Amino acid sequence: MVHLNYLEAGADIVITASYQATIQGFEAKGFSREQSEALLKKSVEIAFEARDMYYERCKSSCDGVGDGTILKIRPILVAASVGSYGAYLADGSEYSGDYGDAMTLEALKEFHRRRVQVLLEAGPDLIAFETVPNKIEAQAYAELLEEEDIKIPAWFSFNSKDGINVVSGDSLLECASIAESCKQVVAVGINCTPPRFIHDLILAIKKVTTKPIVIYPNSGESYDADRKEWVVNTGVSDEDFVSYVNKWCEVGASFVGGCCRTTPDTIRAIYRTLSHRSPAAPMQ
Repeated sequence: MVHLNYLEAGADIVITASYQATIQGFEAKGFSREQSEALLKKSVEIAFEARDMYYERCKSSCDGVGDGTILKIRPILVAASVGSYGAYLADGSEYSGDYGDAMTLEALKEFHRRRVQVLLEAGPDLIAFETVPNKIEAQAYAELLEEEDIKIPAWFSFNSKDGINVVSGDSLLECASIAESCKQVVAVGINCTPPRFIHDLILAIKKVTTKPIVIYPNSGESYDADRKEWVVNTGVSDEDFVSYVNKWCEVGASFVGGCCRTTPDTIRAIYRTLSHRSPAAPMQ
């Protein structure tokens, strides 16, 4: 089980495999509304099962079993992943943020509303709005959280391809300010962005938010949206990736992980790098 592999590598938060899962997408493939909602809930249930399995392994073993496995009783959170509208389109739009002039704030809210409700019904510890590519979707999420009176904490994580703005060209400062102003959002940050950009992006986010900063870059590899595959040999090694980690924490990152094309080995290296640091304050 993939979630279990990450927990055994030292992850404290597991994110459900629902990033690209939508009711609309399932229905387009012939699933009923009931089946589609059940699949969304299943993504949360699977993460819970992995956590339970991990805790059972911890009870019967000490910290580590000699193969790099980390078995240590600790608080583990399950975050329900909500991908962008662009992820549903499956055309690389989450890396451009270009939804066209016809897409409105209200339409985005209605696209996401039922999926968010269903994921929350499954009882995750928090909800992760990931790879947010533009300002309008950040605003849609913030309004949705307030309209639905969602009680569990959420984070917003944006992506960037220039180290300055979000991928649409919208101002990162304006996007992060939306997260800052939403009381349900307990952390704001960056995901699926090359590691070389993260340092400056953290500094930018700190200008507009006092909330904890969550950082989980990709490997630095490039994605070919037309061919729907990652371009090999364009990223950084785990060693190079981890070499950034302490610097990110020094300038303000509270939570660090990995996104596309990172592996449990990446997380294990991050765990070892940060194991001497004091843990971040828990999300409330």
